[in-house]
Amino acid sequence: MPSLGISQIKLLEKLCNVIAVSGDEGAVRAIVLDEIREYADDMRVDALGNVLAIKRGRGTKRVRVMLDAHMDEVGFMIVADEGEGIYAFETVGGIDARHLVGKQVYVGKERIAGVIGGKPVHLMESDERTRKVPVDSLRIDLGLAGKAKIGDRAGFAAKFRRVGPSIMAKSLDNRFGVATLIELFKHAPANIDLCAAFTVQEEIGLRGAKVAAHYFNPDLAIVIDSTPANDLPHFDGDENASYNTKLGHGPAIYIADGSTLHDTRLVRFLQTVAESESIPYQFRQPGGGGTDGAAIQRALAGVPTVSVSVPHRYTHSPLSVSRVDDWKNTLNLLHVALKKIATDLIKSE
Repeated sequence: MPSLGISQIKLLEKLCNVIAVSGDEGAVRAIVLDEIREYADDMRVDALGNVLAIKRGRGTKRVRVMLDAHMDEVGFMIVADEGEGIYAFETVGGIDARHLVGKQVYVGKERIAGVIGGKPVHLMESDERTRKVPVDSLRIDLGLAGKAKIGDRAGFAAKFRRVGPSIMAKSLDNRFGVATLIELFKHAPANIDLCAAFTVQEEIGLRGAKVAAHYFNPDLAIVIDSTPANDLPHFDGDENASYNTKLGHGPAIYIADGSTLHDTRLVRFLQTVAESESIPYQFRQPGGGGTDGAAIQRALAGVPTVSVSVPHRYTHSPLSVSRVDDWKNTLNLLHVALKKIATDLIKSE
């Protein structure tokens, strides 16, 4: 049984503190390769940068199970040098510009410290204070000595913190999934062939997952991700009835999202496992967003797919907040579920 102790927390901290914006996932990829190399029967890095590893089970009639977790995070790309350490940038992935002014960033592989600058509030006109700041009016300031190259990625500079039962960090979407998949791979059960896909470029179009699914040709797939928890009270005091997910309620099993109807057989299977093992769980309320499951489900001749996520608040912002127990229960649910997968699971109506 995989555990979630000091070493796993340290691994998550290591994963969160590196920067791996879509298209430049090398820092996370290096950690993944180092962690799983001795456990893999076969492992490779494909042309896009996915880490694809197989841990084969024993016996006959093994189910070929693909587990997916994307390595990339949202961030920025340097697009123009305007002199004196000032650089224009574009966002990579879905980022709300309201989160950006005054935030510290690291730029490039050398992690050059900078700040996202905008007009200070005491120089704004009254109408400017209530308007959303457009990204094209912001710049990354590296100071006179700071140098970057066009195409360099930049990411938020927030550091991982453990605060009692909570975790605060950038890029919990989806370093939770990466850390979970590493632990599951190390403790792969013998009844399945575990096909681990640590994928790239999820935040800009699920690109790595589609390639990985074609490589593995799995019988079924489980996507491990981190999903927004919209569980704050309403400002007017009314009950929040559209919370999506809630912190402290366990792993979120997807039924439907903005791009996928998740396989009902797999949804009910995970629900049954959670209830039989007394593992807290919740259903992610249907709505927008999505995971790598959309690309995997539509690959080849179709792949039965379900997604499971660790909830967190303030997604795609400089700092997200989550609960250690939600991560622990996600790991436990998936580990037990993998041990119970049999060939008849996806043959049922």
